[in-house]
Amino acid sequence: MATSEMSKNKVETGGPVSGNPTMMDKLSNYIIVDIGANLTNKKFSRDLDQVIQRATDAGVSKIMVTGTSLHSTKEALRLTRLYPGTLYSTAGIHPHDAKSWDEETCNELKEAARCTECVAIGECGLDFNRNFSPPDVQIEVFEKQVALACELGKPLFLHERDAHQEMVSILERFVDKLPSCVIHCFTGNREQAIKYLQLGCYIGLTGYLWKDKSENGVRKILEEGVIPLDKLLVETDAPFMYPNTRASKLPQHIKDCLTERSVTFLQRYCTFQRNEPCSLPVTVEMIAAYLNKTPEEVALATTSNALKVFGLSG
Repeated sequence: MATSEMSKNKVETGGPVSGNPTMMDKLSNYIIVDIGANLTNKKFSRDLDQVIQRATDAGVSKIMVTGTSLHSTKEALRLTRLYPGTLYSTAGIHPHDAKSWDEETCNELKEAARCTECVAIGECGLDFNRNFSPPDVQIEVFEKQVALACELGKPLFLHERDAHQEMVSILERFVDKLPSCVIHCFTGNREQAIKYLQLGCYIGLTGYLWKDKSENGVRKILEEGVIPLDKLLVETDAPFMYPNTRASKLPQHIKDCLTERSVTFLQRYCTFQRNEPCSLPVTVEMIAAYLNKTPEEVALATTSNALKVFGLSG
């Protein structure tokens, strides 16, 4: 359905949206895969059943639960067995935790990664923005996880902040045997996106879109069609990356493309303190508006990509 045809179903996002989604709304869901949600976070410990049910109601049919440490990797794997066919997991050590790496970590991570419910290695990578672990340690631990992904043939779920060139250099060294790579929560510039795409990487986008006003950032990249649909993936990074659709910095023409149904899930159940997977349709609609495509087209493409890259069951 074209943007002009959708206008009667849109609402201004400056005020609250009331009412529960109707059965007809549920029948007209997008079908979306959230490739990154931190459901092992303690903010979800009391009502995870409801969080997953809301995601399903919103059209988020599958969720990848991110492992960022040995503990969260094991916990993510445990959750996949409680919600089979809906939750999948990743196994990885985040660059912030690279300093915790030892031989035991390596062995236990490999054991978790071999499980069929685990569909990727990560979240791993480089973060030179905060350097919670020394850069040389981050590089060493990242290289070991890239090697593990190559050994197991599982995709890489990558984190990069202020370390673009270093990450590219490492990926290029493994390029002959590198599995599919996903740049998680991409917030870089046009040149960085192009370089990742030249390496064959997929680009994961979140609700960060609402606050990007840079001249060479994610919004501009979408408007210029830099990221082809067959290389695009979507994620919430819940409980982080809340998409603030009320923000004045979000252009009005983008707000006008948000459906009442999606905004209802966002405003009723999500906050800055705790984003949920049920907010993902709003991000899909924002991406579609910047691409000048229908949200159905974006949902279909990103879901197809996720099923292909991570080998998820349809």
